[in-house]
Amino acid sequence: MRLLSLRLAPVLILLCLLTPAFAAPAPSEIRIGALYASSGTFAAISMPVHDGLALWIDQKNAEGGVFVKPYNKKIPLKLISYDDQSSTATAATLYNQLITRDRVDILVADSGSVLTSIGLPIARDHKMLLIDPTGSGAAFFTKDNPYIVLVCVPVSSIWPKYAAEFLNTDGYQLGIRKAAILYETNDFTGTQATAVRNFLKQAGKIQIVYDNGVPTNTSNYTVLLQNIRAANPDAVLHLGFPNNDIAFFRNVQDSGIKFKWLFGIYPGLETELLEKNVGSKGLQYVYTYVPSSIIDYTPNFGMNLADFKAAWDKKYSGSHVEFGFNSVAGYTTGLVLERALATTDSMDQLALRKAIFGLSGKLKTVDGTFELDDTGAQIGEITPLGQLVPDGKGGLKFVVVYPHDMANGKAVYPAP
Repeated sequence: MRLLSLRLAPVLILLCLLTPAFAAPAPSEIRIGALYASSGTFAAISMPVHDGLALWIDQKNAEGGVFVKPYNKKIPLKLISYDDQSSTATAATLYNQLITRDRVDILVADSGSVLTSIGLPIARDHKMLLIDPTGSGAAFFTKDNPYIVLVCVPVSSIWPKYAAEFLNTDGYQLGIRKAAILYETNDFTGTQATAVRNFLKQAGKIQIVYDNGVPTNTSNYTVLLQNIRAANPDAVLHLGFPNNDIAFFRNVQDSGIKFKWLFGIYPGLETELLEKNVGSKGLQYVYTYVPSSIIDYTPNFGMNLADFKAAWDKKYSGSHVEFGFNSVAGYTTGLVLERALATTDSMDQLALRKAIFGLSGKLKTVDGTFELDDTGAQIGEITPLGQLVPDGKGGLKFVVVYPHDMANGKAVYPAP
């Protein structure tokens, strides 16, 4: 009997050591904390992201939740979200509230670099991984901070890669020699302006004859447009948020000024919004990014573009939130979280980060190929350069002009 007890002892000890890991009960829900802006400067980019994420959550809950590997079962999702009204001060309070009071399992930043920048130090101080849908300011991503990962857009320093390459190659061949850069001074558009500037200077073909940063709340561009015209550029790049682009393109149209080559960010990213507020005529022949809300990528996970657009239209019929790139970004955020939860070793924040990094180069969604560098910056999902041209029906259509392997037409230069 004593011999049997001695033989069983190691087995009992092993069972005791393993029991706590297996005995940990699964939570009743996975809490996802997020901010959104229903009003103010950033509402146009924030609400589509929030609604895209909410659509994914509703779909998963209708299926019984998402599979969470540490608990080997599906668990329902709970979205805890607050309205920061585009206020950085309010956002700071609410990020803290989600972490310390609501004790969310996953923290999602509000859309855009300005409101993401507020959550960055707060998340880091609390050792909480900040899931960043679209805050692409290059300064956010450093090797000493493992608590942020960009999931839906490339980091701002490579966003304008194809636009600058076009100017240095095709544009130069078309006769473009001088460029003007007007940008809003925030992490998103400021970083893009720096990137464009560097790309052009490195190539050494195109002279920058106007380079000016203005506050993000700028709403009147009349004098600025006169100053740009006086510099006589062949190409003009305006880098701003949706409200900036709306005001800028309205002022261009109202002034009667014609630029031979004109670029804006949001005529492509939020085409419905810009058409509604500027009109198709004011966007004719504008160059812009061609986002994943336009290009039909072939995903290996999640819905394709047609199915997602149908699901969006069904859920948000009659909504005042326009469909565009940011809608795709919100849904893509959910897909990344879904794959991470299915592969993570635990719900520890750095374990979640490791699981997300494990998707790099492997996950393809409606947003394109997901790929990260070692700082958590997104280096996949790069948008090609396109031009909005009349569709013959009173509206606009995209023509992809660069890179050449994705192009479906040629650039119209100079604009009529």
